[in-house]
Amino acid sequence: METDNQLIKKVQAGDNSAFETLVCRYDRHVLNIASSFRNSEDDAKDIYQEVFLRVYKGLNNFQFRSEFATWLFRITTNVCITFDNKKKRYQIDSIDREQYTDSTETLAESIPGEQLSDQKILQSETKYKIDTAVETLPARQKMAFTLKYYQGFKIKEIAEMMNSSDGTIKRYLFTATNKLRDLLKDLH
Repeated sequence: METDNQLIKKVQAGDNSAFETLVCRYDRHVLNIASSFRNSEDDAKDIYQEVFLRVYKGLNNFQFRSEFATWLFRITTNVCITFDNKKKRYQIDSIDREQYTDSTETLAESIPGEQLSDQKILQSETKYKIDTAVETLPARQKMAFTLKYYQGFKIKEIAEMMNSSDGTIKRYLFTATNKLRDLLKDLH
């Protein structure tokens, strides 16, 4: 199997199949980060496309000063943060947003087992409250929180991806955690 650097050199020489191999190698990682950050499949796909478009355009200037994965994840975090800022600026309620509809069947009737129904409803409400609270965080705090707690990256890795110091990432996480704790204090 070829290394990332070997593939990049091939891309720089005009081999588009080498770029496809790089995309296949990292596409799940990028999509997972985007999905965790935006909590929207459509937004995650938009971010994914933007990330790999920027990677494609930037590979000719890649100078091998860092690992490809670090460079890719830095682009991913930047695109997520930029996307989040744009989204908040132009946020409009969509008519396609999922809504509960009037129906003769209750939610409890649609899920087998009464106890299971109650549990699923509680889990759904809890997830919604957490997702809503995370959405209120400033973009850089939200990205650090997402990378740490949803994606499992270490602080040092997050710092590299976000082009920040370890201390800055720790501060983002501390502030985000305290804000979320305040917003979610009614959850048990």
